Amino acid sequence: MKKVLIITSYFPPETGAASNRIFHLAKGLEKHNFEVSIVTPLPNYPTGKIFKEFKGKFSHKSIDNNITIHRLWIYASNSKNKILRLFAMLSYSLSLVWFFLSHKIPRTVIVQSPPLLVAFTCMLFLSKKRELILNVSDLWPIAGLELGAFKRNFSYKMLERIEHFNYRKATMVIGQSQEILTHVSKIIPDKKTFLYRNYPDFNPPKLLEKPNSSEKIKMVYAGLLGIAQGIYKLCENLDYSNIEFHIYGAGAETKKIEGFIASNPNLPIHYHGEVKRSELHAILVQYDLTIIPLLNRIYGSVPSKIFEYSRLGLPILYFGGGEGEDVIKDCKLGWVVEAANYNDLNKVLKNITKPELNISIKRNIQEISLKKFSFTHQLNRLIKILE
Repeated sequence: MKKVLIITSYFPPETGAASNRIFHLAKGLEKHNFEVSIVTPLPNYPTGKIFKEFKGKFSHKSIDNNITIHRLWIYASNSKNKILRLFAMLSYSLSLVWFFLSHKIPRTVIVQSPPLLVAFTCMLFLSKKRELILNVSDLWPIAGLELGAFKRNFSYKMLERIEHFNYRKATMVIGQSQEILTHVSKIIPDKKTFLYRNYPDFNPPKLLEKPNSSEKIKMVYAGLLGIAQGIYKLCENLDYSNIEFHIYGAGAETKKIEGFIASNPNLPIHYHGEVKRSELHAILVQYDLTIIPLLNRIYGSVPSKIFEYSRLGLPILYFGGGEGEDVIKDCKLGWVVEAANYNDLNKVLKNITKPELNISIKRNIQEISLKKFSFTHQLNRLIKILE
């Protein structure tokens, strides 16, 4: 039985795409007779506070679904202060060094990136005689530059050097988009790469026709309410003549969104708070349309919601640009609008009719998803490389 260690900054009970992706990868490897262990911080995302059941602990070890989970100390923070966020990453890196020195590390290690500094720590301390697989979900520091978090200065150049070091030391780079793999290949031309999309692994629901309860289209967003998603700005700019807008999730913009709804009671916006993932899918299939927005086009980003929601049979309105836009178009999963073009967004919404969003289009989207976005087939290809 081959041993695999996965090092990640996010893991359940934390929510979000990164947490779900690593969980499904670990569970999939375990089912294929790999002995899987996880190293991750004490749960703190997205609140920036250690979860109640883990407070006061320096580390925690558990076994779940035959997977050994090591949770390490971290100075938890989601502060906008860059120094505090840097300290949070460094604290986890120091915990990792302690873990490496006090535990036997298997030959095969999968490292999640970003955060860059965490990946750098792993590449620096584990490079000798090991198969290091770098799992890149977002391109940093480029993404930070596009989001306005960084400027092209000395700090940015240092982050670029760290990024390039990580690629050089990795045996193979796994990327969630073709743009990521192209970027890596430009820096390290002979680097072995593998496209590993954020395909979900759950039983698809049976889609049933429901009575038409409203003349307006019920549009839903579920996920992180962060700066990159731009849900607050979306609330401000939507034309509500043809839609109701329903929001699920939490994040940095939660209070602003709640304040906007309170200040505009006549607008058909409904904030439902956070919902457990186990309950979310049953809720989402009741809606007519889902919107997947990004405030700005982010190079290398393909939101995992594309693959998750199409499996639910939800027609998608994609408002983010980049490779995600190509996936929507090529697979005919819904509508595409140029990122940040709210006039175009409202034009498209006005042209979508309620009867269009019927059970036939939903079943067709689900069928395409099951055929093209197979977690099992993708995992099997990866396992052939790992074995």
